[in-house]
Amino acid sequence: MTQQNVLGKVYLVGAGPGDPELLTLRAHRLLCSCDALVYDALVPAQLLALPGEACNRVYVGKRRGHHSVPQPSTNQVLTELATTHRCIVRLKGGDPFLFGRGGEEAAHLDDLGIPVEVVPGVTSGIAAPAYIGLPITHRLAASSVTFVTGHEEVDKQRPKVDWRALARATDTLVIYMGIHHIRGIVAELMAGGQDPLTPVAVIQQGATALQKSLIGTLAGLPGMVEGEGIQAPAIVVIGAVVDERVPACAPALPDAEIPLPMTAADLALSRAQQTALLPH
Repeated sequence: MTQQNVLGKVYLVGAGPGDPELLTLRAHRLLCSCDALVYDALVPAQLLALPGEACNRVYVGKRRGHHSVPQPSTNQVLTELATTHRCIVRLKGGDPFLFGRGGEEAAHLDDLGIPVEVVPGVTSGIAAPAYIGLPITHRLAASSVTFVTGHEEVDKQRPKVDWRALARATDTLVIYMGIHHIRGIVAELMAGGQDPLTPVAVIQQGATALQKSLIGTLAGLPGMVEGEGIQAPAIVVIGAVVDERVPACAPALPDAEIPLPMTAADLALSRAQQTALLPH
């Protein structure tokens, strides 16, 4: 593929954490004008209604325990759409460049000479705590914060997260995608010297109508998560800053839910769309 025969531009757009009103003005403008939309499960349904009826919508969501679209297939879908559409929005929950594989997609498209631009979004690691009145930094409690993924891909070509080093290296830990590995994470943090009584917060489906939050201690975190049936998507905040929360300042919960409720028919249509776009 050469620059001359590329018809469109791909925008890697952050949808924010769930509340549709946290969408940026730039993202809103692009969604209203795009003619192709590639989206995952962690976006509110209200945003999918913004493009016109003629917009070509393709679902490429990934869900634990269900059929997932491999990243190379998503890359190929974006590549093919760029040859037939003028404005392609790749809509991602949160921010495209924070645990969203936006960097991979940007590099893939750029290598092929396809115009690509990132549109930052509000990440759930900041928004979900805010929606329970929890600041992740505080002059009296936390001058540093670390965002870290608790989900390690088996084929990841890099060292795993060094939880023991993180235990004493930062004031606040904000963990994405860590619910399914929370026992191991907590064990490693305490082995690294983190106080078992360190305050923690868990926010499930933050900034949505289904938001649920729990407050406890590091040592009690696994039991709390399992006992309350906490499931992904969820954010875990660990640090003294949890005690600085001001619930009265938390925004009202929106009329929005994530992940998107995908029926068997929706998934079948999605697979058919992807198959049609991929080279034979």
